[in-house]
Parts: sequence; structure tokens; C-alpha cells
Amino acid sequence: MSRFWHPFASMGSVKDAELVLVRGRNSTLITASGEELLDASGGLWYCAAGHGRTEIVDAMSAQAYELESCSCFEDVCNVPAGVLADRVADLAPLDDPRVFFTSGGSDAVDTAAKLARRYWAEVGQPGKLTIISREGSYHGAHTFGTSLAGIPGNREGFGPLVREIARVPRFDVGALADTIDRIGADKVAAFFAEPVINAGVWAPPEAYLAEAQAVCAERDVLFVADEVVTGFGRLGRWFGSERYGVRPDMLLFAKGITSGYLPLGGVAVSARVAEPFWRDDAPMFRHGYTYSGHATVCAAGIENLNVFEREGLVDRARELEPDFAEILGRLRDEPGVADVRSAGLAAAVQLDPRIIEADPFFPQRALQAARKHGVLSRMLSGFAFQISPPLIITVEELERIADGIRLGLRDLALSATTAG
Repeated sequence: MSRFWHPFASMGSVKDAELVLVRGRNSTLITASGEELLDASGGLWYCAAGHGRTEIVDAMSAQAYELESCSCFEDVCNVPAGVLADRVADLAPLDDPRVFFTSGGSDAVDTAAKLARRYWAEVGQPGKLTIISREGSYHGAHTFGTSLAGIPGNREGFGPLVREIARVPRFDVGALADTIDRIGADKVAAFFAEPVINAGVWAPPEAYLAEAQAVCAERDVLFVADEVVTGFGRLGRWFGSERYGVRPDMLLFAKGITSGYLPLGGVAVSARVAEPFWRDDAPMFRHGYTYSGHATVCAAGIENLNVFEREGLVDRARELEPDFAEILGRLRDEPGVADVRSAGLAAAVQLDPRIIEADPFFPQRALQAARKHGVLSRMLSGFAFQISPPLIITVEELERIADGIRLGLRDLALSATTAG
């Protein structure tokens, strides 16, 4: 039995049944027993460049030999942190952005939430405290993110967390406007929105995000794009905000920035929001993390972006999207599948809620059945297979992912028929 406490796991069943992975190459993972599994979910959305990229590992190693890290508090910096901040700022669809590095996506959410409130205090409106998010959204697991999350189960049992939080239906612009007006625009700091709601892969109606941004602009509310998942090519653009035609006041990123080789996240902050903290007489933003701007981590991010550019991975994701949607869309007719939703190279293969109502263990058994056919995935909120493979995935490998899920579901259907 392992004494490792797994995140988001029911340890009673996991402790004696761990899947131990020992190696990864491209889109394939190898278990301790030598079994090969296609990484259908790209780790936890992050493995954009694929496993086993020696050039990223070499860049990490070279930097660690020179300077593994240094504290970037106050006036200290290192070369990779400065270079990566410039690279991200050049890519992010914001007006003249500044970049604040964190240790991951949950840190980025907390940073942006605190900065939104602090910004309004600095410009003379300290009453603007409320932050609005959407039903079904996921904004990490820290205290602010747990409070913002539109997934009720993620808040259960923790008691009261952050106050001044409101939630609106996922794609209702009118409800967003009404909520701001009801609370009072002078009390609302920001609206947090994922371009695609990742816990279920719910893509927005084409005009929704632009209309939501307009509502926020009219009421002087900051528009914050949570691109922890959708950033760095997942939607066929560097950032999902580009795909949906918005220029946020702040943009959160993580995961794909290093393809998971080391933990890194951050917030790209527009010139407007940064200005009170960057002028000559600016106050200190009393916030930061031990590893903000970690030199070796930033070196991994730089080389990861080099891989993206050399291999055209963002364009590749956009070109592969029609095949991705078509191949996975065929699963709609399989036993146990209620729907398939996709955007870019992200998809949710939704299981039939009627089957789950009759058999609450069906989602876990479906994952195990697919695993027997060489596919490793996980369940999204609402019980859907997460399909978000590395951007280097091939059409043939996508076919194998779909076949693995298909054969697994058919195995379960045949077993149920035989048992009946």
C-alpha cells in the first residue's frame, strides 16, 4: 500500500490499486508492468509538446548547472524569467501586458483575484470587491478558486471561504448584466471566465465572450480570462481569447506554458491594471511566491515555446481540429454515450446519466475498460471522458483513442447483457 495521498482521489479504493507510470514518449505512457497507454488527456491538460522531449530536459539541465534558481522578490531577477516574461507578453492578446509568474494555475487564480481587488483600492474604489464566475466553471483548488468554482461538490465540507462571490449561468449575458446591476457596479471588481468551460468542455456561443466583455466594460468591471487550460495552443490559437475575439484585462495561464515539464503559471496583466503598481511612486503589491520566476522552470518554458514555434504546434492543433471532432464524434452512437462535445483539441465524451443513475460505479469501470484497450483518460465533472491529447498527436493515434473507448464501452455493454 502506498502512503502517497493522491489529489482528487477516493483513497479508500486507490491506496491498493495505483497505476504506476515509469516512462513517457510522445503521446504514449508506459506503466511499471510495461503496458503502453495512449495519453488521451495529455496529463491534466498540460502535455502539449508531448512526453520525452529531450530538448526541454536539456534546457532545464543547462540552466540548473548555471543557476538553478534565485529569489525574485524585490529587485532580483534572472535571465530566463525576464526572457520568458517578454515572450508571454508578446503572445498574450492584451494591451501592453506585464507578466507575474506563479507556481501553477491555482496560484494564478488567487493572484488575479487579489490583484483585481487591490487595483480598485489603488484607483480609489475600495468597495469593488465582488468577483463573479460562472456555473460549471473550475478555477483551481486554492481558497479563492474554490470559492469561485461553479462546481458545488468542490466547495462542500470546507465551510465559508471567500465572501463577495457571485455566480451566473454559463452562457447568459443578460444574467451577467443583471447580476452586476443588482449588486451594484461600484461593488463588483471582476468577472472570471474560461474561454471554454473546461470541466465538461462547454464551448461558448460564438458571440458570448465578446458580449460579456462589453457588459463588463460598460460597467467598469475587469474582464479576466482564465486560460490555464485553453492557453498555448489547445484551441488552435496561442490563447482562447484570440479565438473568441476578446482582449481581457488579465489573462491567467499555466499547464501548456511548460508542457508540464516543471510547474509554472502566471498572470498577464494589461497596462491599465498594472499602471498603479508600475508608476514611479507606486505602492508594493504585497503578494508573491517562493518560486515566482524560478530560473530552471522558466528555462523549461522558453524551450517549450521554442518547440511550439519550430514545429508549428499551434497551427497543427488548428489543422487537426476537424479530424479530431469527426473521429471522436463517431462515439455518439456507442452504448453508454450521451454526447460528444469538442473545441480545438479538447473534447468530452459524455456518459449516459441514466446508466450512471442505475450504476454509480459505471464511470470508473468505463475508464478501466478503456485502459484495457490502451487508452488512459479521466472523468470530467458530469462524468465525461476527458480527451485533450498532446498537440503532437497523430490522426492514427486519435483513431486508436476512439477505438479504445469504443471497445471498452462495448465490453461493458456485453457484460451487462450477459449478466442480464
